[in-house]
Amino acid sequence: MSRVPGWLGRIGAGLSGWGERLERRRAEIESEGAGAGAGDGREDDGRNSGDAGSGGAEETGSGDGDGHGDGHGGGAGVSPGSPAGAAPAPARTDAPVLHTRPDPATAVPWGMRVAAEAGWRLLVLAGTVWVLMRIISSVQLLVLSFTTALLVTALLQPMVARLTRYGVPRGLATALSAVLGFVVMGLIGWFVTWQVMENIDDLSDQIQDGIDELQRWLLDSPFHVTENQINDIAKNLREAISDNTDTITSAGLEGVTVIVEALTGILLTMFSTLFLLYDGRRIWQWTLKLVPAAARPGVSDAGPRAWRTLTAYVRGTVIVALIDAIFIGLGIYFLDVPMAVPLAVFIFLFAFIPLVGAVVSGALAVVVALVTQGVFTAVMTLVVVLAVQQIEGHILQPFILGRAVRVHPLAVVLAVAAGGMIAGIGGAVVAVPLVAVTNTVVGSLRAYADERERERVA
Repeated sequence: MSRVPGWLGRIGAGLSGWGERLERRRAEIESEGAGAGAGDGREDDGRNSGDAGSGGAEETGSGDGDGHGDGHGGGAGVSPGSPAGAAPAPARTDAPVLHTRPDPATAVPWGMRVAAEAGWRLLVLAGTVWVLMRIISSVQLLVLSFTTALLVTALLQPMVARLTRYGVPRGLATALSAVLGFVVMGLIGWFVTWQVMENIDDLSDQIQDGIDELQRWLLDSPFHVTENQINDIAKNLREAISDNTDTITSAGLEGVTVIVEALTGILLTMFSTLFLLYDGRRIWQWTLKLVPAAARPGVSDAGPRAWRTLTAYVRGTVIVALIDAIFIGLGIYFLDVPMAVPLAVFIFLFAFIPLVGAVVSGALAVVVALVTQGVFTAVMTLVVVLAVQQIEGHILQPFILGRAVRVHPLAVVLAVAAGGMIAGIGGAVVAVPLVAVTNTVVGSLRAYADERERERVA
């Protein structure tokens, strides 16, 4: 008997088994679909159920023909070649379970992630500030000259605007304002120098007399200071001066370099002021082109606000300094303190250094009164200085400067100290207006960002 029919039989049996498994899988899928669409089948008029049952009977070939079946529109009948009413094959439970590792970012605690995000941003910011400080230190003269030009421009720009409104050409108005401003500043410097040179001999004699009087006062004071102790102090001072003669000489030689740098800075300030007065708006428009387009509207709005803050600061500081100089100068003049007018000018100039300048100029006036007129006059001078400065701090500055340029006293002290360490007296002068302008710019950008966010939400 041939073996070919047996071989074909085994292939047929295998194919029949595969077919049964495929039909069972098909029945499972159709039953799941029937469960999802059961709600829609119940809304029909009942004929769908009979049709589905008869269709299922025809499909199974079981010959029931009673229309009940198990298929409610889902075709849950038995596939051909399989026993009637056969249950679906159960799902396999021996499949391997894959254990995946969590994302490392989710494994780190939330607080640590926040600290890390803030930390690297602070490092980037600190590095940027450090690089900026290095650049500013390398071009310190240029930065100070341009910043001083901004302050002078803020002081003289209202005069240019007023002359232009009266019909004066802008070039001529700029020239007149700049010449007048620099002439006034030069006259103030010349007057101070002239007064000091005129009174230096009398002041030296008065200082010597004051030192002798102070020596006698110390001998008669309850501090029990002896003459030998005073002589030892004077001897130590003379030895310190003689030992540091080379240092003093080198400082005098370096003074020539300082004078050259000062003249260069004055020229740079004058040229920068002229161009800022004449073409400041166009320079600002060109600067805006360097800003990214997305941030340009916010910066464009912050610029005029910063300029108004700077202008208000300069005008208010000039008025406050003038009031301080007049009243303190009158006080020390009536107390017969020598060089009252030069001291008043010093008080005016030092008033541009907030807090620290008032202390230094007041102390200078008190020391001059002490060594020239005695302890009582020095005490009265101290009373006058403190009274005027209290009126300035609690009445004049809040009324004249207003809230637009109000900076916390701690920020003022830190800014003056940082400016002095970086660029000396010039840095101390420009530190506070820079802080005030920065505060205005940051507030304006924050307000602009909040407004854009509200518009986006709305």
